[in-house]
Amino acid sequence: MDGRSGKRAADAGRGERVADWADGRLGIYTLAKTQMRKVFPDHWSFMLGEICLYSFLILILTGVYLTLFFEPSGVEVVYNGSYEPLNGIIMTRAYESTLDISFDVRGGLLIRQIHHWAALVFVAGMLVHMMRVFFTGAFRKPRELNWVFGWTLLFLGILTGLTGYSLPDDLLSGTGIRFSQGAILSVPIVGTYLSFFLFGGEFPGHDIISRLFPVHVLLLPGIMLGLVVAHLILVFYHKHTQYPGPGRDQKSVVGMPFMPVYMAKAGGFFFLVFGVLSMMGAIATINPVWAFGPYRADLVTTGAQPDWYLGFSEGLIRVMPGWEIDAWGHTLQLGVFIPFTLFPLILLAIGVYPFIEAWITGDKREHHILDRPRNVPTRTALGVAWLSLYAVLLIGGGNDIVATHLHLSINAITWSVRIAVILVPLLAFIVTKRVCLGLQRRDRDKVLHGRESGTIKRLPHGEYVEVHEPLTQAQRFTLTQHDQVRPYDVGPLVDANGVERKVGPTHRLRARLAHAMYGQNAHIPKPTAEEYRELTSSDDHHH
Repeated sequence: MDGRSGKRAADAGRGERVADWADGRLGIYTLAKTQMRKVFPDHWSFMLGEICLYSFLILILTGVYLTLFFEPSGVEVVYNGSYEPLNGIIMTRAYESTLDISFDVRGGLLIRQIHHWAALVFVAGMLVHMMRVFFTGAFRKPRELNWVFGWTLLFLGILTGLTGYSLPDDLLSGTGIRFSQGAILSVPIVGTYLSFFLFGGEFPGHDIISRLFPVHVLLLPGIMLGLVVAHLILVFYHKHTQYPGPGRDQKSVVGMPFMPVYMAKAGGFFFLVFGVLSMMGAIATINPVWAFGPYRADLVTTGAQPDWYLGFSEGLIRVMPGWEIDAWGHTLQLGVFIPFTLFPLILLAIGVYPFIEAWITGDKREHHILDRPRNVPTRTALGVAWLSLYAVLLIGGGNDIVATHLHLSINAITWSVRIAVILVPLLAFIVTKRVCLGLQRRDRDKVLHGRESGTIKRLPHGEYVEVHEPLTQAQRFTLTQHDQVRPYDVGPLVDANGVERKVGPTHRLRARLAHAMYGQNAHIPKPTAEEYRELTSSDDHHH
């Protein structure tokens, strides 16, 4: 036995010997054997999370390249470079190095534009991915913590975009920093101290760029990288959610193995995302800092707009009336402070929603099968209402652009947005809920009566009817597999002996919310097996 083992070791290649050495110390083979064949479901919407991951990797790669040439310095210099229209202009070294990257570094402008486009796609991908998770209920137990990780990544992505957007110190980014400084100044009592601390004195100071740089390239990306790794580990550990269908339940997964199928598809998709971003960076100009010029505190660009993901916050401030009050020797800028506070609070409501829904339902089961959005109308309506609010505020954040391009009154646009902030989400909620209930009714009819075939038949007594084709068993299962549990109820307020029960306000609130979200008016009863058998027992049911 020893001789054969020695001969096998002698015949083994160098790679096999290295693998044996690593496996004996790290247990890699056992780990790979159990995890590399893990099954992942196959659906196009699951690619949204991969777009986020690949955009983040591209951001890191392009960001490292840009870091080699960018100088985060507020020291003023006189420009004498390749872009002649700015020769002789006083600017900061940060802006000068950005111009050098754009015009003198080989491939610098392409990398800059890929970096900026990747940032926009990264945040957009996270938002769409989270909406997919929200509408399908993929945040339920045991994935609440992963939802918090994803929400934190979205919030940090917005902050990272803001800090990176501000680094070039051109007139547009400087206007954005000024906007942020005004919001900080609105904080009661401590706003001035916070501004002086961040800017190193009076605005604009000389320290803000050198302070934003390590936050943008080290602190925030480092935290985000850790969260991405933790997010992926939990996805692997909990197994991927899947859409309802035959053979799919809370314990089994229908899909492709991680190795080699899923890895091959993921690798190809990475290069596809990289290629699309490279094409966008090559043919679509974004953030042409040379056209804006260096930042000066006495100038502002016409139509200055932040990147789209910050349009929400700017819209809140632009449509807010300019209220201010004087109290105890301080001027409180409520017209800025209230929207400045609402922005993180609205995002926080998204982050804690899974815990609120779990409290309302009292559901402690694990969920690995996704909801069809129509089957949870109230949750779906809430999501659409939030998206409509974002769209309205995005228009409000660009009210000057809308006014100049459509030749409208900016005051009329502002007042329209103020009214729409209240009415549009409410109407979106009502309409979405009605649409979901209508789709539930259609599903019920399809299960009981079959699908319309378009074939017209004349009955013996002269009546014309359309022939309905019965659904397959798999189709009926998909339409009826969801649970319709009874909502939480506090029960009778008076017991059998006539003694009044004490029910706290928390339980009353939970019961009201549960009935609003899952009561009789929030769903259409799905057909039972008895109803189906009764209707299909007749020979001419589908005629």
